[in-house]
Amino acid sequence: MEMYENILETLGNTPLVKLGRFHSGPATLAGKVEYFNPGGSVKDRIGIAMIEDAEKAGLLKPGGTIVEPTSGNTGVGLAMAANLRGYRLICACPDKIPKEKVALLEAMGATVLPCPTNVEADDPRSYYKVAERIRDEEGAFLPNQYRNQGNPEAHYRTTGPEIWRQTDGKVTHWVVGVGTGGTISGVAKYLKERNPRVHVAGVDTVGSIYAYYHEHRELPPAEQIHQYLIDGIGEDFMPSTVWWDYIDEIVTIDDKTAYRATLELARRESVFTGSSGGAAAAGARQVAQRLGADGLVVTLFPDSGERYLSKLNKDWMGEKGLLD
Repeated sequence: MEMYENILETLGNTPLVKLGRFHSGPATLAGKVEYFNPGGSVKDRIGIAMIEDAEKAGLLKPGGTIVEPTSGNTGVGLAMAANLRGYRLICACPDKIPKEKVALLEAMGATVLPCPTNVEADDPRSYYKVAERIRDEEGAFLPNQYRNQGNPEAHYRTTGPEIWRQTDGKVTHWVVGVGTGGTISGVAKYLKERNPRVHVAGVDTVGSIYAYYHEHRELPPAEQIHQYLIDGIGEDFMPSTVWWDYIDEIVTIDDKTAYRATLELARRESVFTGSSGGAAAAGARQVAQRLGADGLVVTLFPDSGERYLSKLNKDWMGEKGLLD
């Protein structure tokens, strides 16, 4: 009888798909499609990993409460594990996340607290600080994907080995969006340990800090940090889950390029991802275009565009100036 004990046992081993219509060569560009995970995103990998680490360390007791600042996907990953293990989950979310993600979190049983996006990270109203306040007031466990080293380590244990195996060790470039930094960092460490010549490029957004920090090793001036429309990547503070020793380059992609690439992927490859996946693909294509036939560039699509349908449409994109 072929039967899984629970849905989390289906996690990982997501497909790697060649993107020969999006990028016509001579280098090969491929995308790891993470919406094949049971909760529909790459964050499923870290949700269960951070909970299991907390249980082993005695930080999370039976029947306890988990609180996390999240733009949605990590919340879903945590909700899956929390439901199976009997925990309550509270998600502090930026108010710019699509309504689809809020509805999904609530359907999974999480309590969602919308928080203003246009405030500093250390403002008590920010979703980071709201989560910390609940941790302190209610004694909840705060996994904190921005600080928890179990985040990149989960990708070192799972995503990295999968990519190495799926490419027969021939991957030459790993190019992916940088949000918390966990995905790029854990995979980069694994790949570089197998082949130090693997080139790692992070994809950042205009208005975020990562490109400036990579060049100057300090945060940019405040006036260079501003809001952007891409969901899920970029940041206005420095998470400790970014392992800079393994990152060789940062490619910056603006909102319009990211959203157009998102629609191009859907219409040319039938791969429907969110705007962060579109940004990653656009950055990976830029890298692939400078390579010869021996180049094998791997990127990653964190989730499905179905979670962003209120944004991935001509009315919203036209209103935001993303279409000609």
